Amino acid sequence: MKVAVIGATGLVGQKMISILEERDFPLKELIPVASERSIGKELFFQGNSFETITIEQALQMKPELALFSAGKEISLQYGKQFAASGTIVIDNSSAWRMEPDIKLIVPEVNGELLKQEDRLIANPNCSTIQMVVALAPLHKIYKIKRVVVSTYQAVSGSGQKALAQMEAERRLENAEKAYPYSIDLNCLPHGGEFLENDYTSEEMKLVNESRKILGEPDLKVTATVVRIPVHTGHSESINLEFENDFTINDVKEILSGTPGIKVLDAPEKNHYPMPLFAEGKDDVFVGRIRRDVSCKKALNLWVVSDNLRKGAATNAVQIAEKMLEIKERNF
Repeated sequence: MKVAVIGATGLVGQKMISILEERDFPLKELIPVASERSIGKELFFQGNSFETITIEQALQMKPELALFSAGKEISLQYGKQFAASGTIVIDNSSAWRMEPDIKLIVPEVNGELLKQEDRLIANPNCSTIQMVVALAPLHKIYKIKRVVVSTYQAVSGSGQKALAQMEAERRLENAEKAYPYSIDLNCLPHGGEFLENDYTSEEMKLVNESRKILGEPDLKVTATVVRIPVHTGHSESINLEFENDFTINDVKEILSGTPGIKVLDAPEKNHYPMPLFAEGKDDVFVGRIRRDVSCKKALNLWVVSDNLRKGAATNAVQIAEKMLEIKERNF
């Protein structure tokens, strides 16, 4: 396969390329695409050197697969053009996620929805991905009534400019600001843009995307997004109210037996998920599993995952692998 990575020099784009290599994805040619200021930049894949090209050049090359991670506007402008030429497009932006006719996929949760004819597939928001991986197996058995989630999101989720701001602040230097305030030694209850309902766009992504992925359009979900001074790894405090009662042992057994989840829950030994443990890994880590003492049939979870890997690049590559499986199965 010829595989294009749109936004190849960005944080997620670079991670996509490394994960394609790690997972030995079967491609014969890598087509790295970058913005005008990065054209001609040299990237390496499987010991070979590739120069970045323009997106128009990549479109003419008709790749079988294109992984998009260059922002919403680029996806809106070019995503359907690539798809119309026969390319399988997996888009990491928010451009297509809530379109009714476009699938929003987390392979462990709803990968069975994928069909051979799909040509434009949306990759969910990083925080949504790790949350629904943990919620889906519990929802199947206990039926979730309400979700209350607060996120503690790493700076890398805002891109290279945000990381540069934090590192400059740690050196006590001035830097161009990605945030309206300092991020080092601080917490910002602000992710994305504020909307008319006073939620932020990042908070409403958690609400709307989780409903779509779980197939529950009326699921009660409320979210608060907080940015914290951590390089990589989003953390989430999740409170779930169920229709059916549960035991903690059963919850742990269900989560432990779910692909993609690692239960790390031994508080007496100080074993619980942290970004420190999650960075560089593809699992969703779940811990601090405990009954909500204030509400019947309610549960608290602490969920952590690498936002650049499972929260973005790995999930996109896993979708590509699913599409490849479907193609091979039908030939």
